[in-house]
Amino acid sequence: MAEASQDGASRSFGSGARILSIGIAATGLFTFAYFSVARHVLEDDAYGRVSTLWAVLFVVMSVIYRPVEQLLSRTIADRRARGSAGGHPLRVPALIQLAFAATFLVVALALRGPIQDGLFDGESSLYWVLVGAALAYAASYFARGYFAGHQWFGLYGGLVLFESLSRFAFPVAVAVGISTGETAVALGIVAAPLASLCVIPWALGRHEAGAAAAQDVPRARGDMRQGAGFAGSVALIQLGEQTLLNAAVLLVPDSGKAGVVFSALLIARAPLQLFQAVQTSLLPHLAGLEATEGHAAFARAIRQTILVIVAFAGAVAVGLLAIGPWVMDVLFPSDQGYGRLGLAVIAVGMGLHLAAGTLNQAALARGRAHQAAAAWIVAALAFVVWMVLPIVGDELARAEVGYAGGAGLLCALLWTLYRRPGLGPDPVPDDAEVETAAAPTPIG
Repeated sequence: MAEASQDGASRSFGSGARILSIGIAATGLFTFAYFSVARHVLEDDAYGRVSTLWAVLFVVMSVIYRPVEQLLSRTIADRRARGSAGGHPLRVPALIQLAFAATFLVVALALRGPIQDGLFDGESSLYWVLVGAALAYAASYFARGYFAGHQWFGLYGGLVLFESLSRFAFPVAVAVGISTGETAVALGIVAAPLASLCVIPWALGRHEAGAAAAQDVPRARGDMRQGAGFAGSVALIQLGEQTLLNAAVLLVPDSGKAGVVFSALLIARAPLQLFQAVQTSLLPHLAGLEATEGHAAFARAIRQTILVIVAFAGAVAVGLLAIGPWVMDVLFPSDQGYGRLGLAVIAVGMGLHLAAGTLNQAALARGRAHQAAAAWIVAALAFVVWMVLPIVGDELARAEVGYAGGAGLLCALLWTLYRRPGLGPDPVPDDAEVETAAAPTPIG
């Protein structure tokens, strides 16, 4: 019976990852295409500012919103694995999300001058795109966590696909002459999360059906302190990840050179976005295995995922050694050439980064968010120190080597954590006070 249960869980995980991969694979391609078209229609400085806008936004939304996505995903999946079909606690995650969004708004308004002048060369339109998009993504990431926890991977894939399609339409409009300028291209960044929410009506229907079937099912009222602790740890994890991806861009003073570094690191960013499909389905899968199955099933899921990563990263590295510079010159033309060895190094770093992300999901599923956060921060600080010290004179080469080295250090630290099965877990944020639900819990 246990073996049949494990096989069923594995099939469910594999099916979910495949369904979600279709949506996120298209998302990765359209995101890559967004920046490729933007590079062709904008001048160097304008493209650099849009790249900086995206880098800053990605840091913000990953640090303040992805933690709630992970909290919802893990909490709902764990409760479903233990037999609760509905009535999942949403009040605490919603309050945390609102607090994060409000904090961002206050800080952004207070620092408008430094942000607008320091990052965007005084372009006020880019500042307001940043603020609007960051607030819009609060709802988008909350929905992602809810979808992932219920393993509604079709809805999750549809959400991110609508997002990428709507964003891509804006540089295309500039390319065909419907609109002009960097503001027109940048508006796609704020339109994307708003368009993605068109999948919410389908989610509401599923929620009502599930809640109606879950009458009188015991449910947890998520504890604010424990939930905030888990979300805070994941926020540090996301800060570390975005530092690895974006610190090199933000530490280059010249907008044109920053755009070149950003374009090169898209080699890592695009596959990372694609692999988000596997990671998104992996956390609820692992949380369920941890709750209902044994160590062997858990380890098998991690091992299979890492083997796929090794094969994928190796293929990308070989391809970049063969035709990488030519492809980059076609997609992202620049006066500064791209070296094939440097591009392959980024591919190796991308593989290490993906493996670290998998080990990180294992740590979250086992309730070790605090220890995982420490590993990410150590690796991120090492990368920043490397980028600040001019050990390698060329900014692009320094970013390529530093990214691979930082990802390697991170992978080693998380592997050490993974191999310590006796380590005590962090508090689980959803097992506090339990009561009987007398009525369905509405979303939000």
